[in-house]
Amino acid sequence: MKKKILALIWKELLMVLRDNKVRISILVPPIFQLCIFTFAATLDVQNAPIGILNRDSGEKGFELVQRFYGSKIFNYKITHLQSVEQIGPFIDEQKGLMVLSLDQQFSRDLDAGKMAKLQLIFDGRKSNTAQIVSGYVTELVKQFNEDTAANGLVKMQNVELAQRTWFNPNRLYFWYNLPCLVAILSMMTCLVVTTQSVARERELGTFDQLLISPLLPIEILIGKILPGIIIGVLEGLFMIAIGTIFLGVPFTGSLVLYFISLVVFVTSISGIGLFISSLSTTQQQAMLGTFGFMLPSVLLAGYATPIENMPDWLQPVTYAVPLRYMLIISKGIFLKAMPARIVFQNIWPLLVISVINIVGAGLFFRRRLQ
Repeated sequence: MKKKILALIWKELLMVLRDNKVRISILVPPIFQLCIFTFAATLDVQNAPIGILNRDSGEKGFELVQRFYGSKIFNYKITHLQSVEQIGPFIDEQKGLMVLSLDQQFSRDLDAGKMAKLQLIFDGRKSNTAQIVSGYVTELVKQFNEDTAANGLVKMQNVELAQRTWFNPNRLYFWYNLPCLVAILSMMTCLVVTTQSVARERELGTFDQLLISPLLPIEILIGKILPGIIIGVLEGLFMIAIGTIFLGVPFTGSLVLYFISLVVFVTSISGIGLFISSLSTTQQQAMLGTFGFMLPSVLLAGYATPIENMPDWLQPVTYAVPLRYMLIISKGIFLKAMPARIVFQNIWPLLVISVINIVGAGLFFRRRLQ
């Protein structure tokens, strides 16, 4: 039995490695996506275009405007507006994300010790970016207030705020991105290999030959699943090497724990891949099924948006998504040396999902064989 399964696994690996299209699809796109998406898919805001309407001719208004020029967030992408009437078209035509408006009394009110008012107008079509920029502007204006009060000899409280960011001290977003992409792209590679296996046999006309071979259904099932697991794990380890050696993302945890987690994760995915492959009669249908599963998984796993921000009725659905647990493990082991106890708290749901997926796919696969 062992020799027959090994022979089938070797045959599947040879079919993958000898097919130029499949070989390129599982090697080139994931590496390309890892390098591009690590830096492109970021929520950091830099070089945000804004408009400034400064109707104040005083010193304080000029000083505040210069602070925006000195901020790397805006980096000289500033448009000076001449009138209130220009604000509407500036926002409507998406020439900028925000408009800062200072009235004629701004410097005069500050010099008189009164409350000076600013108006910030944001483009709500980019709500997340607008919130981030709003936080930057608030911090900039707060620092301006403190400096103005200090120059005016106004007594201020002796409080110093010291900020410290754990696990990612420089707040580099690609440090968060890369561990997530290792899990996502490993899942994609495993799905591509597994979903193509049965569909390719049907399309090439060799599936009937497989049925009359001395292999038992369970042996065919194992032989179809293991190649996807092997290639998915190797792909994940290769991307870890690229991320740590060439991109400089720290790997602070245990590589053994990560390897175990990755094996369990791609095993849970392989059952889904076999199910999709059993439903498909052509490789094109299998590929469409792969992408039909990928997008909901990525959205529900908490990569793009936190699970806590999802509706209450949708959050329980995420417990059935394998990628949810692997993202927690990947980020934890990469950045904060997650201890084994917490890793195994996220591995056991993956084990349950793996058993359910493989048993369910196996039962369905056997029906399709009969």
